[in-house]
This record gives sequence, C-alpha cells and structure tokens, in this order.
Amino acid sequence: MTTTAQPQRRRRRTGSRAERRFALLFLLPAVALVLTFRIVPLLWGFGLSLTDATGLQQGQFIGLGNYAEMAGDPNFRAAMRNTVILLLTLPVWVLLPMILASLIHLGVPGGRLYRSVYFFPAVLSSVIVGSIFNVVLRYDGALNALLGFAGLPAIDWLGSGSTALLSLLTVQLWATFGMSLLIFLAGLSTLSSEMIEAARLDGARLWQVWGYVILPAMRPIIEFVAVVTTIGVLTNMFGLIYVLTAGGPGTATTLPEFLIWLEQGQMGRPGYAAALSMVLFALMAGIAWIQIRIMSRNAGL
Repeated sequence: MTTTAQPQRRRRRTGSRAERRFALLFLLPAVALVLTFRIVPLLWGFGLSLTDATGLQQGQFIGLGNYAEMAGDPNFRAAMRNTVILLLTLPVWVLLPMILASLIHLGVPGGRLYRSVYFFPAVLSSVIVGSIFNVVLRYDGALNALLGFAGLPAIDWLGSGSTALLSLLTVQLWATFGMSLLIFLAGLSTLSSEMIEAARLDGARLWQVWGYVILPAMRPIIEFVAVVTTIGVLTNMFGLIYVLTAGGPGTATTLPEFLIWLEQGQMGRPGYAAALSMVLFALMAGIAWIQIRIMSRNAGL
C-alpha cells in the first residue's frame, strides 16, 4: 500500500505544479503590463520628484526639497482645502444613487425610464458635460434666466469663490452618479425579495424597508462605491475644471490633479509636479487601505 500511495502523491504534486505553471503563464501578460505601465512609471515619477527638473532639463537631486516647498505653497494648500470640502460631500455622492436605486428596485412607476435617464450622463465626456453647463451656469445663462423669471437675483455660479466649487461638484455629481446607480442596482438584485416582502407584510413603510432591510444588506457595496467615487473625483475632474472654471476664480476650484497640470504644463516644473503626483497617489492609497481594512473587518478576515 505504501508503494502504491507514493506514486499517487507524486502524480498529485506533479499535477499541481503543472497547474501553477500554467496559471503563471496566463498571468505573465497582465504582470508585464502592470510593471510596464504602472510600477515603472510610478518609480520613475518618485525619482523625478526628488529633483529640481524644469522644462526639458533633468535637474539636480534635491532630496525632499519639492515636498518641503509644498508646505509653503498657497496653491497646494488651496488644493488640499478644496479636497477636504470634496470629501465632506462624499455622503451625498453615495446616498443619492443608493436611494434612487432602492426606489427603482422597489418598483416605482417608470423605473426603467429613470434608469436610462440617470445613466445617460455617465456616457458623456467631461468636455461635453462642461460645455453644456458652461451655457447653463454662466452669468447670462439659462439658470439665471430662470431665476430672473421667478423674480430672483442672478448668481455668478462659476465666477464667485463662494459658489464655484459647489457648482463644479454638483455638475460632476450629475455626470457620474449614474454609474454608482447601476452598481447599487446590481447589488440590490442579489437581495432576497422574500425578505423585503416580509417586511412589507409586517407593515413596514418604504423608509423603514430601506433603513432596516436594504441598507444593512448593502453595506459592503456602499463601502466599495464610496472608495471608487472618492478616487474618481480626485482623478477624473480635470476636463470639467478646465472647461468650466480653469481652477478659478483664484484657486477656488483648484484640485490636486489640476494643480499638477499647471505645474507641469504651464509652469514647466516636472520635478515639482511629480512630487504633487506622489502626494495624490499617497492620498488615494490611504483611502484604498482604509477601505480594505473595513471590508476585511466586515468579512471577519
């Protein structure tokens, strides 16, 4: 029996080794792409951030000089302040599509139409969205025309420091929450319909069904959407900022990615721009780490 068992174990080990090699063979293209287009540029960018490179010149090694300069850079402080304001609005970015997806899932009349209408802006480029709302939000635009028709004073939505950032974030929310809506709808489709029907039969109202049945079951998806949305608004608002406000008035709508472009493309300081990029990367990595910790805790890992 011992003689028979040994060849079986040998074949089993040989088979598992072959399977691992076969799996690694399929992983190699993906690993090569990640190394070529992610890891290598990241390392190169970090090295560049440690120099005083300007224009097309490589520059000299200055260590953490660029990072020290950020501490006294008013533009960087303004970008971080605007980022904090953006993060404070995160509950709206998550709860709005969650509530709308819940209403559609619970069968409100016209749900299919609402799903299409809400998702449609997500397929438009940020330049198109910015061009549309540039007409709507400018001082002599359509929105102020409606306010005038109602007897209300006109507001400089994009030219006032008190309203420009809020206007920009509202446009971005309108343009992107459709994707989060679809993610929530996909998650809701996995919920037990019997559980929702049981709550309704017990006399639970719509808001009670949402708060005590749907919301707890959707917690992992809510966390996922929160992180994806946060990273998205930190890295995908350049086109909208460029078309609507160009970071102004002053620095009222300047976010880190727009500041990186200003330092790289306008000021010709690739070394400092690389340092700003590293800070933005660290911010997003920190958010992702927090999300992984939360999801691991919920899964009991």
